[in-house]
Amino acid sequence: MFLNIPYDQAFESLYLAYIVGLCAFRLAPRATLQIPGGGRRLDRILDLIGSCRYSFHDLSRVELSLKRPATPRFNMPFELGLAVAWQRFKEPSHTWCVFESRSWRAGKSLSDLSGTDVYVHDGTPTGVFRELCNALVLADHQPTVAQMAVIYRGLRRRLPSVIKSAGAKSAFEARVFADLIVVAKGLAAQPVP
Repeated sequence: MFLNIPYDQAFESLYLAYIVGLCAFRLAPRATLQIPGGGRRLDRILDLIGSCRYSFHDLSRVELSLKRPATPRFNMPFELGLAVAWQRFKEPSHTWCVFESRSWRAGKSLSDLSGTDVYVHDGTPTGVFRELCNALVLADHQPTVAQMAVIYRGLRRRLPSVIKSAGAKSAFEARVFADLIVVAKGLAAQPVP
């Protein structure tokens, strides 16, 4: 399951929510921050997308940077375009979904998505859980939003120790991502009241 999201502190709560939600659905999140060095990065991203049955693309942070010169963030829509092309020309069974925090913005910033259902999460972890439930309504395992919220709180509590154990500076490092998935899967496997 390819997860296309921004990697910055302001997105951390949604980053954790996606990890929790996907693990609760018994999916294995994969992301570009896992890609080791060597070889051309674009080729490695294409290989990662190609190795996944699903790809989820969050466009909620496609905005101008505050640092001069003000520049939009194009990585997320670019990787969405790669996934759409992969599905269209190479692997018809690949399923891609678009997530946003505001209902109108994806249509305005990327009008080529007209006719595509966009999952609007309102910029909250609960919204991410709700929209994952909508996007994955046909999945075999169906966790509830309340169950995911319990797992999220557990992962949020463990985040500082995961970062410290990895000797990392933030949650957006390859080792931390891998460790967060292990923790989230462990929490998801526990009986939830």
